[in-house]
Amino acid sequence: MASTFTVTTHARVPLEDLFDASLSVDEHTASMSASRERAIAGVTSGDMRLGESVTWRARHFGVWFTMTSKITALDRPNFFVDEQQRGPFKRFRHEHHFERVGEMTVMRDTITLAAPVVGVLAERLVLVPYLRKLIRERNEHLTRALTDRP
Repeated sequence: MASTFTVTTHARVPLEDLFDASLSVDEHTASMSASRERAIAGVTSGDMRLGESVTWRARHFGVWFTMTSKITALDRPNFFVDEQQRGPFKRFRHEHHFERVGEMTVMRDTITLAAPVVGVLAERLVLVPYLRKLIRERNEHLTRALTDRP
């Protein structure tokens, strides 16, 4: 069984800029400084492209995790998908959708995950709220970085 949730972010930034920032390993690393997340293999800086992968190392819940993600679908500037290739989840798929609505860019992150051992109850009570918070923090960082740039 898997759990799915969506985080929607509205930002007054150009759609293409937010799309590109979402593919940036450097921006992702900056947004996840609290977990000391860093890219240790694959694409370790710059922007990800279709078919490329990155291996992340981060500390969550007091435990160090390593996860390799690959960009498995990409249609700039509308959407891309990254999926775990190796790591702590039985399944982890992150869909990133972008659209312009009036003066706003709307970014929808839909994550589907399956924990290897703890099951659906732990996914819904612990992992989904934790990941939802991480995605919100990441998106706030991205929009702030784009808004604050000269």
